[in-house]
Amino acid sequence: MKTAIDDLAILPATKDAWTLVYQDEFLLVVNKPAHLLTVPGRHPENQDCLINRVQQEFPSAAVVHRLDYDTSGLLVLPLSKKALSTISKEFQSRGTKKIYQAVVSGVPTPSAGTVDKAIAADTENRPLYKISLDGKASVTHYKVLKLLPEYQASLVQLEPVTGRSHQLRLHMQSIGHAILGDPFYANSEQQQQSGRLMLHAAELEFTHPQSGELMSFSAEPDFLKALR
Repeated sequence: MKTAIDDLAILPATKDAWTLVYQDEFLLVVNKPAHLLTVPGRHPENQDCLINRVQQEFPSAAVVHRLDYDTSGLLVLPLSKKALSTISKEFQSRGTKKIYQAVVSGVPTPSAGTVDKAIAADTENRPLYKISLDGKASVTHYKVLKLLPEYQASLVQLEPVTGRSHQLRLHMQSIGHAILGDPFYANSEQQQQSGRLMLHAAELEFTHPQSGELMSFSAEPDFLKALR
C-alpha cells in the first residue's frame, strides 16, 4: 500500500530563470517561467519554486497570487506586510486585471465570447477539475487574436472574471478548443504539439499599495517566438 508521500507528484523545476520586470521598495513584478511552482509543493522534492528563488535576493518577498506549475507569466510579489495586506484585499475584491494568452486547438466560434460554466474538483481524478452544475461559478472572456493555420490552432486572449483552479484550461477544453501542451485536458495529439502548456499570464494591472497609482505590466509569452 502506498504511503501518502508516494501519492504526491514530483514536479521537476525548470532551470530557466525568473526575470525581474519591476521593482520598488514596496513590491516586485516578476515573470515566472513554465515548469516552476509558485510556492513549495507538498512533496519534499518540490521545494525549488519561484518564491524560494526570489527570496534569495529579496528575503521579504511574499506571495499574494499564484500561477500553475505549467503556466508562465506575470506575478506581483509584495515586499512588506502592509503591501501584502493591501494587494491581497484588491485581489479578493477582483479589483486587479489579469489577461492571459494561449494557443488553443482549432478556431473558437464566435471569435469572441464568454464561457460561463461552474467548476468543481474531480474527486475521482485528482488533481483534475470538471465542469459541474454543483461547482463554483466560473466565468472567462475570450478573444481570438491570431489564426495559426499551419498548427490548426489559434492564439487567443483569455480574461478570467473568477479565479478557479484550472479555469482557463478547462473552460477552453469544454468548448472544444483545448490549450496545446496541456497534460491534463488536451488529447494526446494536442499534448504532443507543444513541450509545454501554451498558457501565459501576459498582462497584469493593479493599484499600487502606497501611491494609489494604477500599475500596468505586460510580458510576451516565449512560445510566440516559435510561432513566427
